[in-house]
Amino acid sequence: MTEQQGMVTELATIRRHAIAQARENGMTLDEIGKKLGVTPGRVSQLGKGSSAKAPAAPATSAPRVLVQRPLPTDPAVRGSKSLYLIEAERQGLKADRRMLYIGPEPASEHVAACLRVNPGDEVIARRKMMLANDVPVRIATSYFRADLFQDTRISQPEFVLPTLQAALEALGYRFGHAEEVLTARRPTSFEAETLELEPGEWVVQVLRASYSTEDTPIHTLETICAATRHTFPIGQVAGTDEF
Repeated sequence: MTEQQGMVTELATIRRHAIAQARENGMTLDEIGKKLGVTPGRVSQLGKGSSAKAPAAPATSAPRVLVQRPLPTDPAVRGSKSLYLIEAERQGLKADRRMLYIGPEPASEHVAACLRVNPGDEVIARRKMMLANDVPVRIATSYFRADLFQDTRISQPEFVLPTLQAALEALGYRFGHAEEVLTARRPTSFEAETLELEPGEWVVQVLRASYSTEDTPIHTLETICAATRHTFPIGQVAGTDEF
């Protein structure tokens, strides 16, 4: 190897280390590309390099923020002003939420099954984005049957105060039981854009269907969590602590 070739190899190694460090510090490929004046794809190539001995850039950067989503949902939290705000504040995070949409939309297959309507039937959707330390972490959508809640506060374009639980109880519904299902999957284009996901990042969908004491499907909550920004502590139901 000539002296010039050795210098080129050394510079390539320094460059790979710099890119790896930037990724560990939370910089995206777009941000690094702007610094270097190259495309994100070129950044990925530069980070890998051609030397077998050179350290490879990590597959994923450190999470921008990490939020817990306990399962099953604590009843005390479920009846609070905001399940998410209470959860995040308990973890010492700066929590915020933004309303994205309130109105009618056709029920997807899994939402229809929870609400016991036909896929495509019109339901009421209340969609919010949740942020932790100014980083988007979840999209939470509450779904309600239009035939039960069309002309109530549930369909109004504003946050339901003091709590959604109180509004449902004021309409004569009492909480009976809930069923929660967790699914990991690839995001839709809307989810990836809204949550500012990196290419290849997945989401975790938590689907919670709530029923009244008379077994009426009164609320379905679909929470789309950025997978790399969440942990999911799972506890046993009280009174059933067995090995």
